[in-house]
Amino acid sequence: MANPWRGDVALVINDERHVMRLTLGALAELEAGLETGSLVELVQRFEDGRFSTRDVLALIVAGLRGGGWTGHAPDLLSAEIEGGPVGAAKAAAELLARAFMLPEAANDGV
Repeated sequence: MANPWRGDVALVINDERHVMRLTLGALAELEAGLETGSLVELVQRFEDGRFSTRDVLALIVAGLRGGGWTGHAPDLLSAEIEGGPVGAAKAAAELLARAFMLPEAANDGV
């Protein structure tokens, strides 16, 4: 089960449920893989609605890797993601939000 207090986000890929999480290692891998900018700039792109499909894919891969997945980005190129591109973008944005949410803010939503 996905635990939102730990930063987990669930995503169904090819009819299989995966739990994603942006661990420190996953964030480091994500930042190293960004073609331009930093994580702060990535967050700003999502907040401004200026993110690319490359951003979404990079976040999904990092989240999956943080959740224990051993695959690679090319494995997802022909994958069926529940909710399609919009579902993937929502999951990516949720990953970012949960990774950088302060515990006090999480408790405010209860």
